Amino acid sequence: MQAAALCWALLMPLGSAVHRLNTQAAANPIRRVVNLLQDMQKRVEVEGKKEKQLFEKFMCYCKNGASDLEEAVSAADNKIPKLESSLAEAEALKDQLVKDIAKARQAVSDAKDAIAIAKALREKEAGVFAETSADYEANIAALKKAIASIEAGMAGKFLQTHSSTVSALQQLAINRDMSSADRDMLSAFLAQGTGYAPASGEITGILKQMLETMERELSEIIAAEKKSVKDFELLVAAKQKELEANTNGIESKMERAAELGLEIVELKEDLDDTSKAQGENKQFLAEIAKSCATKEEEWNQRCKVRADEMLAIGETIKILNDDDALDLFKKTLPTTALLQTRSSAADVRQRAVQVLKSGRGYGLNPHLDFIVLSLQSKAGGHFDKIITMIDEMVDLLTSEQVEDDVKKTWCEKALDKTEDEQKVLERKVSDLAKAQEDGKDMLSTLTDEIEALADGIKKLDKQVAEANEQRHEENTEYKESMAANVAAKKLLELAKDRLAQFYTPKGGAASLADVTLHAASMAAPQPPPETWGAYKKKTEESGGVVMMLTIMIKDVDKELTQSKVEENEAQKEYETLIGDSAMKRRQDSKSLGDKESAKADLEESLQRMAKEEKSTRFEVVAKAETLRDLHMECDWLLGNFQVRKEARAGEIDALKNAKAVLSGAE
Repeated sequence: MQAAALCWALLMPLGSAVHRLNTQAAANPIRRVVNLLQDMQKRVEVEGKKEKQLFEKFMCYCKNGASDLEEAVSAADNKIPKLESSLAEAEALKDQLVKDIAKARQAVSDAKDAIAIAKALREKEAGVFAETSADYEANIAALKKAIASIEAGMAGKFLQTHSSTVSALQQLAINRDMSSADRDMLSAFLAQGTGYAPASGEITGILKQMLETMERELSEIIAAEKKSVKDFELLVAAKQKELEANTNGIESKMERAAELGLEIVELKEDLDDTSKAQGENKQFLAEIAKSCATKEEEWNQRCKVRADEMLAIGETIKILNDDDALDLFKKTLPTTALLQTRSSAADVRQRAVQVLKSGRGYGLNPHLDFIVLSLQSKAGGHFDKIITMIDEMVDLLTSEQVEDDVKKTWCEKALDKTEDEQKVLERKVSDLAKAQEDGKDMLSTLTDEIEALADGIKKLDKQVAEANEQRHEENTEYKESMAANVAAKKLLELAKDRLAQFYTPKGGAASLADVTLHAASMAAPQPPPETWGAYKKKTEESGGVVMMLTIMIKDVDKELTQSKVEENEAQKEYETLIGDSAMKRRQDSKSLGDKESAKADLEESLQRMAKEEKSTRFEVVAKAETLRDLHMECDWLLGNFQVRKEARAGEIDALKNAKAVLSGAE
C-alpha cells in the first residue's frame, strides 16, 4: 500500500511537468528533474501535515469518545439494577393489589350477605313482635275491661255481653303460667254464665296480677324490640360503611393496578433499551480501543515511510543539484533528452478522453461530460485542474455510493420493521375484535343468568311470604280450635261433676230406704200408712250419661293432643322451609352479586377493548401510510441499486484510468 502511494505521489506531478516542459524546451533537463523532486518534497511535507492533523483529530476522538462511552456504560451499569429493583417492586405491588382487590370484593360480598341476613331476621323479628304485641295489647284490654266490670259489680252482665273478651280470658287462663287453683277458679268464674260470682275479690286479684305481669312482659318485649331495631340499624350502618370503604378501595386499587401495569411496561422497555444500549456501547468501546491501537501503529509506520521518502528525495536532490554533477550532465546529456512533450500531451489527452468515454456513465453524468469537454478543448489547459476535477468526481461518486449503501440498508430495515409492526397491529385488531365478540356472548349469558337469579329471588320471597301467611292462618286456626276444645272440655267436665254431686256424692247422707231398714232392725213398730215407696234415683241413666260425657272428654283430649302434634309438625316444617329458603336466598344473593360484579368488570373490559381497538385501527392506518411513504421513497432506489452501483463503479474506474493516463501511467 505504501509503494502504491509512493507511485501515485511520483506520477501525479507528471501532467503539470509535461506542460512546463512544453514551455521550457531549452531548459536544463537535470534542473527540471530537480524541480520535480523539490515539488514532490513539498507535497510530501504538506500531506504529512494534513495527515498529522487527521491523526490528532482521530486520537482526540478515541480519547473523548472512549471516555463518553465509558461514562455511558457506567451509567447503564448503575441504572440497570435500579430498573430491575423498581420493576420487581412494581410487579410485587401489583400482585399485592390484585390480592387486596380480591379480598375487598369478598368483603363486599360478605357485607351484602350480612345485610341481607340481618334484614331477613329483622323482618322476622318485627313480624313476631307485631303479632305478640298485638296479642298482649288485646289481652291487656280484655283484662282491664273484665277488672273494671267485676269491680263495678257487673260480673254477670260482663259475662253475658262480652263473649269475645271472655273467650280471650279463657285462653289466657289456659296458656298463662299460674297455679292450678287460680286457673280452676278463673275458669269456673268465666264458665258460670249468669248469676252472682263468688269470690269476686280473689278473681279480681288474679286478673290484676295477670294484668300487671302482662304489662311488664309487654314493656320488656317493646324494650327488646327497640334494642333489636337499634342493633340492626347499627349493624347495617357499620356494614354500609364497610361496603362503601371496600368499594372505594376496590376502585382506587384497580386504578393503581392499571397505572402499575403501564409503569411495568415502561420499566421493561426502559430496561430492554438500556441493556441493548449497554451491549452496543461495550462492543463499540472495544472496537474503538482496537481501532485506535491499530491506527496508532499505522501512523508510526506511515511516519517512518514518509521520513524515508523525504530522505530519499533529499538525497536525490543533493546528488543531482551538485555543481560538479550539473557540469557533468551538461557535458554528457543532450538538451532535448526529455522533450517530445507536444505530441505526447495530445496523445495523453486523447487516450484520457477514450478512457472516459468507455465508462458506463458517459453521456449520463454532466460532470464526466464536462471533464471530457475540457480534455478535448483546443485551448489546451493544465492537467492539474483536470486531475483535480477527476479526484473531486471520484470523491463525489464514492460518497454517493456510500449514501446509497446507507440508504439501501436503512430502507430494507425500515420496510421490514414497518411491515412487521403493521402485521402485529392488524393481528392485535383481529384479536381484540374476537375478544369483544366472546365478551359480548359472555355478557349476554351473564345478563340472562342475573335475570334468572333475580326472578328466582322474587319468586322465593313470594313463596316465603305465602308460607308466612299460611302459617299465620294455620296458627290462628289452631289457637281458635284449642280454645274451643278446652272450653268444650271444661263444660263437659263441669256437667260430669254436677251429675256426680247428685248421684255419687262423697260422704253424703244415707238414702231414705236405708234409714227405714235400719230402724226396723232395731225395733218392730207398727207399719205406717201406705203412701209411696222409697225415692229411686236415676242412677243407671245417669251412669250412661256420665259414660257418654267421659267418652266425649276423652275425644276432646285426643283432639287436643292431635292438634298439638299437627301444630308442632307444621311449625317444624315451616321453620325448615324458612331456613332452607333463607340459605337459598343467601346463596342466590351472593351469586347475583358475584355475577353483577363480573358483569360490571366485563362491561368495563369491553369498553376498554373497544377504545384500544379503535386506537389500534388508527395506528394500522398510520402505519400503512408510513409504509406507503417508505415505498415511495425507497422502491426506486432498491429496484435500481445494483444498476446504479455498477454504473458508478464503471465511472470511477474510467476516471481513475483517465487520471492514470494523464499522470503518465501506461
